[in-house]
This record gives sequence, structure tokens and C-alpha cells, in this order.
Amino acid sequence: MGEMTLVWRHLPRPLCLVTSTLRILEMRPFLSCASWTSVTKLSLHTGPRMPPCDFTPEKYQSLGYDRVLEIHKEHLSPVETAFFRKPLLLHQGHMEWLFDAEGNRYLDFFSGILTISVGHCHPKVNAVAEKQLGRLWHTSPTFFHAPIHEYAEKLAALLPEPLKVIFLVNDGSEANDLAMLMARAHSNNIDIISFSLPGFSLLSYSVDQELDPILLLFLLCRGAYHGCSPYILDLTNVGNYKMQLPGGIGCQSTMCPDVFRGPWGGSHCRDSPVQTIRKCSCVPDCCQAKDQYIEQFKDTLSTSVTKSIAGFFAEPIQGVNGVVQYPKGFLKEAFELVRARGGVCIADEVQTGFGRLGSHFWGFQTHDVLPDIVTMAKGIGNGFPMAAVVTTPEIAKSLAKRLHHFNTFGGNPLACAIGSAVLEVIKEENLQENSQEVGTYMLLKFAKLQDEFEIVGDVRGKGLMIGIEMVQDKTSRQPLPLEEVNQIHEDCKNMGLLVGKGGIFAQTFRIAPPMCITKLEADFAVEVFRSALTQHMERRAK
Repeated sequence: MGEMTLVWRHLPRPLCLVTSTLRILEMRPFLSCASWTSVTKLSLHTGPRMPPCDFTPEKYQSLGYDRVLEIHKEHLSPVETAFFRKPLLLHQGHMEWLFDAEGNRYLDFFSGILTISVGHCHPKVNAVAEKQLGRLWHTSPTFFHAPIHEYAEKLAALLPEPLKVIFLVNDGSEANDLAMLMARAHSNNIDIISFSLPGFSLLSYSVDQELDPILLLFLLCRGAYHGCSPYILDLTNVGNYKMQLPGGIGCQSTMCPDVFRGPWGGSHCRDSPVQTIRKCSCVPDCCQAKDQYIEQFKDTLSTSVTKSIAGFFAEPIQGVNGVVQYPKGFLKEAFELVRARGGVCIADEVQTGFGRLGSHFWGFQTHDVLPDIVTMAKGIGNGFPMAAVVTTPEIAKSLAKRLHHFNTFGGNPLACAIGSAVLEVIKEENLQENSQEVGTYMLLKFAKLQDEFEIVGDVRGKGLMIGIEMVQDKTSRQPLPLEEVNQIHEDCKNMGLLVGKGGIFAQTFRIAPPMCITKLEADFAVEVFRSALTQHMERRAK
């Protein structure tokens, strides 16, 4: 299949190399419009020039940068979440591009943490939102409106039977909260009540419905991230998101089946065009690492939870933990073990869904499993606050019997109109296919950096969800110190490329652009990253 061409965009364009001493902006004629071209120059280096963009941002006319810093310090959360020593003040976005308050242009390869699916301010999504804004914003669930029914029908058509009942909420944490509640309601119908939570989680509890307190037992995969709401915080096993105060009760963690950083895994284990450079005794059709991680999973079931478990929550690919992939066949066998003990299986598709992985629309499909509950958010609304929980009629009825569930803003007319537009754009512009083609193309190019740089320990992923794990050296696999990772991150930004970070030690660069990117832009990103690594190695040598 050839490189995707979107009817209203102009592709492809030549890639040039330039040098300069400062990041500047040039106005160049392009077609009938002016285009901002960001030019970077690094001392002693030739940096790749950005591909042109046929969009001119509005002039920034709001708060000055110093005033923004003052207001942030005085009135906003003191938790440090912003990237870079001097955080970017963003002003406008267009498809895969972002513009800051000074007019500098950046190629967005993190998509607002995998949230911008079809492109910043996509023209069709914008038009649908504007039309709905002028018609009806909000009703609450006490009234019917057409957009929610239209959206439910479209979304349900994309999921296999019996996943056909949809609960609309506002973000991923809320979706995972509801999935937990839903599992509780369903499990309360049996003597040993089971309910599952987001993530690699196993949960079980027993209760005398009239007298005894609820006892919860969760089994989590270390490295899982499922949100920061108080209800589900203990399902998250990434250090920065853990609290020193008591949280949920009975949560148990199990070994993450990470074929690069874990004790087992090697060159045949992942469902990816790129395998870890570690050697293993596996063969293509028989993954011994999977068998060993399953034994660890069984050990946890035997020693850390009760005989009847409630459920198992899994991200198809761990996002916050640095795009960690499991051995082929692991989830399928784990699901079987969970169900043998009466538990339900939940797929957290907040970061992996809606075609981002390329080969399939949903991440769970890449593992050949069928979950009982699916949670989704982020890319569902292309940046608009929206999320969903999809389950079976049986589980949905269990919730309805136990709880009069109500969500004031979930499924509001504006969100549903936008959600429908996003699904239409994904289909009309072949963005899942684009994720597969451009993502695989880019993944293979990034993988070549492992041969060029000793500090590139692992390159992994599927479609447009890629992780590049940085190490001190390939032998020890010790994480590259955070200070060095941050400098490489800054260098990429200075050349006009925005990427994310993840992993237990923030040692992995997360590459997840909007699904509309082109091979030309992928080439630019790879060359920027190579330049940043070259600079870093030269600094190390001094």
C-alpha cells in the first residue's frame, strides 16, 4: 500500500539540511499560502530542516511568558509536570504541528500523551464541533439526544460480540473507576465476589452481603498505569504515581513480563517488527519466556490471592511504563487462568485503541483475546474530554441492578458529535492503515540507531506507539541517568521535535505522533533523534 495521501493536504515534500546558530522562523511561499519553516542550528552540527507546513498560525496576543510563570506558581498545582527547563507556552495546533507563543513550530510526536489521534484541530472535527456548539451543548442523561445514539451505534460496530453495551464518561481514570465498580456489581451475584480493576490487575473479594466488610484482593502487573483517581490509584505501579498514604486495600502485584528488562526474553518474543537484541533460546513458534512469566503469574495466583479471583486488567502495551510489550501468547494464557478462577478480564485501551497500533483497531486484538470489559479514552475524542467503558449485556445488567449509575457530563451532545467525527476521519483517511505503514517504516528506521549508538538499548512497539529505551551500555542495561535523558530530550525540542518520556526511571522516549503523519515527517524525526544522540555522545567524550 502506498503512502497515505489525504485529499485536503499536500504531501510529500523534500527534506533539506541547514545550519544556523539560533532557532529562527522563515516565511516561505508554499502553494498559495505562506508557511512557517523552523530552522535549527546546533554548534558543529547540521540539523535537519522541518518539512514545510501549509498553515500560518495566528499571532499570539495573550499573557506574557513571565506572567504565565507567576500565575502558574501562585494558582496552579505545584506538582511538576511540564517538560523542559523552560516549559513551552503553546499557542496553536494544526494536524501534526504545534506552535508556541513565539511562533516556533514543532512536530508533535507525543500527541498530548497519545490523545491527539487524527490531528490537532482537524478541519472536519472542528466543523462538527462548531455546528454542534450552535445547536445543543448539554442535556444530562435525563433526556435523549440523537448524537449519543448515533455515536453508540458507530462505536459498537467496531467491537466484537458480546461487547456491545457502552457507558460514556469523561476521562480514562473515570472509565477505569467505572470498570472497577461494574466488576463489583457483577461479582456480588456470587458467593465469592470478584471485581476487576484497570491494569494488569487481579482482584478478588469475599463478602457477607449483610454483615461482613468487603475484602478486596487485586493482582497488578508492576509498571501498569491506569489513572490517578483515589479509587484506582493503587492499581498503578509506576513509582511517581504512588502515594505514601494508605490507598486501596488488598492490592497485589505480579512480575511484569518485560522481555527486555525482565529476567527472560529475547529475539523471538514480541509481536513487533523489531525484537530486543537480547538472545534467548526461544524459537519463532514457541516462546519459552512466555512460559516462564506464566509460571510467575501462576505462583502469584497460588500464594498471594484467594482461590476465587475477581479479574485481570491489562494494557495491551504498557504506555506510561515505556511502551512495554509482553511475550507473544502471554495475555491469552493469563486470561484463561483468570477465567478458570471465576474472574473477568479487562483491557485498558486508553492509549492503544482506535487504530494506533496499525495491525488492528484495538490492542487486545493483537493478542488474540476477547476481554469482558474494555476501557477507552484519549484518542476517542482527539483531545476533547471523553471516555467510554464497553462491556457485555450481562455485566451491564449486573451494574444496573446494583447501582443507579449516573454521569452528568458523560455522553453529552458535543462529546458524542466529536467522537463520531473522529471515527469517521479514521475511516475516511485510512488512519489505521497509515499507522501500520508509517509506523512500521519509522520503527525500522529507529531500530537502526541501536547499531549506531551504545546508549540505545531497545527499540520496540507497534504502529505509531514506539518506545526507545536509553541505557548506559547494552551489556549492563542500566538506565541512562535522568540528567542525560533530559538533555537529549531538550536537544530534540531545540530542533523542533517533541517526544514523550516514560518508564520506571524515565529512561524511555515515547514516540506516538498523531495518526496523520507522513513518511517524510518520520524521516525528519529519525534524523533529529540521531543528531541529538550524536551531540550527546560528543558531550560524553569531552
